[in-house]
Amino acid sequence: MRVFVYFDGSCEPFDILPEQTVGAMKQMVKENFLVQLSDDKQVWHYLELSYGGAALQDSWALCDVGITSGSAIRCLIKSERRPVMHVFNAVTGETLPVTGSEALLRMSVARLKTLLSVQSGLPVSTFRLSILTDVQLYDCNQLQDYAIEGGTALRMDTWDGWVEFLHGCLLGHRLTVQSHLSEEKLVMRFQLRVALYIAASLGHLDLAGWLLERGVHAEEPVGVHPYRQWCHQTAHRDAGKCPIHVAAESSQLLILKLFITRSLLNLACQDPGGRDPLKIAIQHGHRDCVRYLANKLCSVVSLPNMSLPMRVYLQMKRWVSLAQKRVASNRCQYTTAPLKARVGDMLLVDGFNQPQMSSKSRKTEPKPRRGIRPKALQHLPPISNLLSVSHLPSKRATPQLPSLQSVNPGVFKETHKRCKQDIKHRDDGALDRKKEEDSIPCRGKFVLPPVTRERLPKPVFVCSSPNASNILTASLESFSQHCGRTPRENAIYCLSLASTFTEKPWSKQLSIARTLVRKHVHSMA
Repeated sequence: MRVFVYFDGSCEPFDILPEQTVGAMKQMVKENFLVQLSDDKQVWHYLELSYGGAALQDSWALCDVGITSGSAIRCLIKSERRPVMHVFNAVTGETLPVTGSEALLRMSVARLKTLLSVQSGLPVSTFRLSILTDVQLYDCNQLQDYAIEGGTALRMDTWDGWVEFLHGCLLGHRLTVQSHLSEEKLVMRFQLRVALYIAASLGHLDLAGWLLERGVHAEEPVGVHPYRQWCHQTAHRDAGKCPIHVAAESSQLLILKLFITRSLLNLACQDPGGRDPLKIAIQHGHRDCVRYLANKLCSVVSLPNMSLPMRVYLQMKRWVSLAQKRVASNRCQYTTAPLKARVGDMLLVDGFNQPQMSSKSRKTEPKPRRGIRPKALQHLPPISNLLSVSHLPSKRATPQLPSLQSVNPGVFKETHKRCKQDIKHRDDGALDRKKEEDSIPCRGKFVLPPVTRERLPKPVFVCSSPNASNILTASLESFSQHCGRTPRENAIYCLSLASTFTEKPWSKQLSIARTLVRKHVHSMA
């Protein structure tokens, strides 16, 4: 078939096969138009083919995306900065590139965690950073203290048993979040605050509404894990951020309206830097959020016998809220005895008594005999921040911790030189993956309805065999094992790819998604 390629103001016809891949067509375009791509250590230049408003990936066949004879394809030369380092996210299995100048290698670990929190949507208190030698990076140190150079690969791990919980929060699946809550009350409170933070960052309205009904407050900071026994003064600064702040940063207008409708105190909630949601929205340039928040702050509250400006009303409500929290904290202080560390307990230098942050799946832990069911949560009473750092029950045995080693840059230089050689040849592949991920819409843009747990009657087929359901289950398990994604996740992935063809109608996008699904199945056969 014959297609037309537009490049740099000229149009040329190309006779190609329908089964030809996009990568092979790019090579033809380079030879025909004599395209020379310069290779730079800091900037990467590449060729991009665009059709229907979406960038075509090299592994796609032209017939898979509906390209027919006579179609017009746009060709562009794009450039991207090479990432200074790569960070593997153990929760999602993705590699996050950290782009910028070489000056990023001289920043602090705390600053790097802030950048990764914005990219991943996870609070800084839910993950830790380590290098290939399994040495943990502490917030108070600089990256150069660990001899980290350009191209170094880092790892981002979370608490053991939290992978499924955080993955459900990122996807906005309420039932998944509910079924993976901890049985310990203090840990469960921390998980609920984390879930509301992620929902506010990614715009999961259903999950945020469910958490607000369970008593979680948008003006309450996420804080740190209850495993932390001491050293709270050195906690990351962003641990004091609230869901209302991250909603203003991410320009989630519907989430902001939900939070403020729930409680007007969210308008006056300040982050660790002393900024309210309006100042945060102004600094990030979100006009819709600024307009909504400004109108709210300039409004008047009508009471039965008087009318008060919003700022005066918020100050009065803040005094009442502080008094209620103080009374509640005093009541809890006299009714419950605090759990403290005992003589002989081993603690880490950052105040944690549990080193279990290796991102181990909950499936690897011994399962109880009864299945995990969603918990019927009650409304949570207000609780002070001091209670969120209470200690674990003394019945839980304290594991033996490995001895900590001092940071010596000379010890890691030889190790990084060997690791750098293995990482260098993967930079181009990481950039290709980054380009592929950037072409896909954000995670929260396309959401399938949640899977119901009700046992609905299934249709009966006349010619179906008795073991037909077993064959279907085995096929789905085999697909998940070889593809790395469940059929539901693969459907979301293909639909997200097809939705990038913005110039095509919805029916054509659905046809492209079906073709991509069939291609994945045939590639594994």
